[in-house]
Amino acid sequence: MSPQTNTAAASATTTWQLGDLTVNRLGFGAMRLTGTAPFGNGVPRDREQAIGVLRRAVELGVNHIDTAAFYFSATRSANELINRALAPYPEDLVITTKVWPGRDPSGEWWWATPEQLRGQVEENLRQLGRDHLDVVNLRVPPSRRTGSIGEHLGALAELRDAGLIRHLGISNVTSEQLAEALAIAPVVCVQNPYGIGASDEDRALLRLCGELGLAFVPFFAIAGSGRETGPGARDGEVVSAVACAHGVSVAQVRLAWTLHQGPHVLAIPGTGDPDHLAQNMAAGALRLSEEEMTRLASLRPTSA
Repeated sequence: MSPQTNTAAASATTTWQLGDLTVNRLGFGAMRLTGTAPFGNGVPRDREQAIGVLRRAVELGVNHIDTAAFYFSATRSANELINRALAPYPEDLVITTKVWPGRDPSGEWWWATPEQLRGQVEENLRQLGRDHLDVVNLRVPPSRRTGSIGEHLGALAELRDAGLIRHLGISNVTSEQLAEALAIAPVVCVQNPYGIGASDEDRALLRLCGELGLAFVPFFAIAGSGRETGPGARDGEVVSAVACAHGVSVAQVRLAWTLHQGPHVLAIPGTGDPDHLAQNMAAGALRLSEEEMTRLASLRPTSA
């Protein structure tokens, strides 16, 4: 599969195919749109600012947005903000969502049975104001990382056949679960946590996706082990040194490193802050030297 050059100057990256959908490799994650911390744990974002960030992201070349119906706080819903900001949607805009986890109106988490996945898909459709979803990732719960995902993926494949979903993806999976998924239905992407300091197992899965021609979409590429809470106050000396050498932030180095992992690797940094958005998009033009890549590749989870 040959990536094409992206003409959007701001992102300065290449494109990749999600099935028959072409996306710029530097996209946007919607988890932080609703507040300063996800899931109602921070201060709510100004609604107009969040809408402005979404519109500006598209202006800067973003045509791949990652979201979920469970991205909401007491007063904000990421899907509804996307709808408000961008509908009627640009023809080339690809919106990816995820199901299996869910949250009830009070914010309590729950996990869907295969039969309940249709309701989760329909909720995303309603909130986004769409007739079908471009890509739906089956997000595997931590407790099922060694179990079968076949029953749930099979239910999603039926919804794809019914026209509610265009393409399927899987998230938070192992190499074994990827093999199981491919035996059931075509998938276009794998969305897993991944960043500087990734384990050998994670690196192997990234390489496998490249060999199979599947998009690998890291989440927490900037936050690292901090996950939803964001990156820690202190970063490794190596990452900080590379950032200083280029006159950029540590977050920009982490994003650039992500895009350097292969032409099939996409990035979906998220923010509700317009200044952070500009910095994230500028990271697409940051070129790291082979020596810098070697130094960053030497890091392990405890060093990132």
